[in-house]
Amino acid sequence: MTQKGQVTIPAVIRSRLGLRPKDRMRFELDGDEVKLSPARSQLDDGFGAVAPRRRPEDWPDVKDTVQEKMAADVAAEC
Repeated sequence: MTQKGQVTIPAVIRSRLGLRPKDRMRFELDGDEVKLSPARSQLDDGFGAVAPRRRPEDWPDVKDTVQEKMAADVAAEC
C-alpha cells in the first residue's frame, strides 16, 4: 500500500471484474476482511427513481431527487 493508501489490483482480478482505469470501486468491511466490487454507476442507481411529471424535465430537480434516493439507500445499508 502506498503512503496515500492506494493499492494495486492485480491484472488477473481487474480482467475478471472487467475493470478499466477510472472505474469506481465499492469497499465493504466483513469482519476483518474487505470485499471489493465494481461500484454501480450513479445513473444506474437512480434509473426509474423519478417518474416523469412534465416535459421538459427539470433536470436539477431530477438530480436532487436521485441524490436523495441514493443517500437513503446508503443510509439503509449502515
